[in-house]
Amino acid sequence: MTQSNSRTLFKGCTIITMDRATAAPPVGDVLVEGDRIAAIGTDLSAVDAQVIDASGSIVMPGLIDAHHHMWLGAMRRMMPDVDDLFAYIGVVFETLGAHYRPLDMHLSTKLTALACLDAGITTVIDACHSARSPEHTDAALDALDSSGLRALHMVGAAMDKGASAAHIPADLERLAAKWNQGDGLVRVGLFGQFNIDWWRAARALDMRILTEFIGDLATLGPAFDEPGLLGSHNIFNHCTRLPEETWKRLAAAGVNVTVNPRSDALFGFDDEGFAWQQAVDHGLAPALGIDLDTAFGSDLFGEMHALFGQQRSAMRYRRFRGEESVPAPISVEAVLQSATVNGARAAGLKDRIGRLAVGCQADIVMVRTDDVAVFPITDAVGTIVQAVERSNVDTVMVAGGIRKRGGTLVGVDLPKLQAEVNGSLGHLLQASGYRPGRSGTGAKAA
Repeated sequence: MTQSNSRTLFKGCTIITMDRATAAPPVGDVLVEGDRIAAIGTDLSAVDAQVIDASGSIVMPGLIDAHHHMWLGAMRRMMPDVDDLFAYIGVVFETLGAHYRPLDMHLSTKLTALACLDAGITTVIDACHSARSPEHTDAALDALDSSGLRALHMVGAAMDKGASAAHIPADLERLAAKWNQGDGLVRVGLFGQFNIDWWRAARALDMRILTEFIGDLATLGPAFDEPGLLGSHNIFNHCTRLPEETWKRLAAAGVNVTVNPRSDALFGFDDEGFAWQQAVDHGLAPALGIDLDTAFGSDLFGEMHALFGQQRSAMRYRRFRGEESVPAPISVEAVLQSATVNGARAAGLKDRIGRLAVGCQADIVMVRTDDVAVFPITDAVGTIVQAVERSNVDTVMVAGGIRKRGGTLVGVDLPKLQAEVNGSLGHLLQASGYRPGRSGTGAKAA
């Protein structure tokens, strides 16, 4: 992890600000001083600045992954075809997760964090439903802190039957005192599901609260209308197949909604109502999350592709079957807003990240456009949403510190990390007796 330079100048780039109040020139510069954006314009002074030649590149806000189970890093693509939620739970929690040591938590979280940075993701809401002990939580937080990623780590109970959650919510006070003071990149919240006592404890500590919400698997009972419990500090993920009265309730409370286009389709959570569209129709600002690495990779470009295609497919299906007043097809601008501005709001950082504006944190991504699949650039936002891949991400900056430069992560020993993660996976397989099969059809060893 590098420290922030006193001044860094991105020179001669196409600029996407995602900020309505900040007009960018067709070709311009972005000046960073310390951890903040100091100026956006043309011919900016480069005195005492590290100059990054950004000609022929797009400079934009860092992407924000608003829901990711980062502790699953060692299980990458173990169940790529799974469509049964309970089969997934059986492998991920009951079989392998039950054998996670703090070391495994650290390595998986570190792997996911670095993969996110490599793909231009500068902030992640880390949905950790595997806080098996305070030591496991500390291991995950240390991995996030050392990676240089900006993260909101949501502490949640492990889901296997043998796990204890006796340390939650008591441990939240210790964690808040260590991580939620000052302006650090890593903060802590609660993955609380529908445990109202945990919600109360989190609110007393001014923590954000995450809840996975699928309409035909759970309900939000009237007890949660208790004053102070439901509001802008809440993050509801998935939000598929929710009844109209629930949508009205969430909208009235001003909660945050996150959707995961690929995993919602993988497990069959969503329908033609389309949770992203339902959120928009009720005045909410849905953000995007990757959800899990057991099927996908740490790549928000894939989620943007899926969101664009799925919304258009769902809305056109409704139109062609004769519905009236069907929402308009999604735009690339709306997709990128979900991956930046809306994610910042979900993380509680809407005034600090998700856009390029003077005074905002310098969470910046520079994307090369000289790839044969990318040029020529006729629409910068359309290029990012529809054409760019992680291989085009040249430079990544978080709070003024450069985490990736020239297409390579800075200060990361990948061979060492690979050996450590392979060792972690080996431990999990040996301890559990699980043998992954082709396309996730694994089983316990005889």
